[in-house]
Amino acid sequence: MPRIGMEPLRRKALIVAAIDAIHDRGMGHVTMGEIARRAGVSAALAHHYFGGKDQLLLATMRHLLAELGDEVQAELAKANSPQERISAVIRGNFSACQFRPAVISAWLAFYVQAQTDPEARRLLRIYTRRLESNLLHALRDLTSRAQAERVAEMAASLIDGLWIRRSLAESGPDAEGAADLVERAINDALKRKDA
Repeated sequence: MPRIGMEPLRRKALIVAAIDAIHDRGMGHVTMGEIARRAGVSAALAHHYFGGKDQLLLATMRHLLAELGDEVQAELAKANSPQERISAVIRGNFSACQFRPAVISAWLAFYVQAQTDPEARRLLRIYTRRLESNLLHALRDLTSRAQAERVAEMAASLIDGLWIRRSLAESGPDAEGAADLVERAINDALKRKDA
């Protein structure tokens, strides 16, 4: 009989193993058996918990989204002004937790999965709405509602685009440089009242 409380630990171990396996071999080449071995559980138990590789990827993405939300909320808790809130959202998205090679690989697999999987697409929409909403909330105190919406969309696009570009750079991930670039772009856009 399994010990009470082992299921959450095993699920987390499988998610961590999935992240590492996707990074090492790519989503198309990794199997549930390999992920289970990395997590130290049987393939049957991995299938029992998640059903299959696609469901494990979705659980991994939910996990990464929750971690991202925690990172952003921790940064926002330290912010005392609209500018600091904008910076907190940006810095949370480029945090060390999210911007490491294995997690980058998992996120990229998630984007690919979202092209054909309705649930992955729904999760991706949640992420994009949350990002724009967090930015919009801080921007509303600095400019008109219409400009805040435009700047929030621009900033979210820059975060996503720079996140991918900087994560795949030959010199390695450059979170600080990317975050600084987004902040400068927002400040420039806010200076143009007709933007």
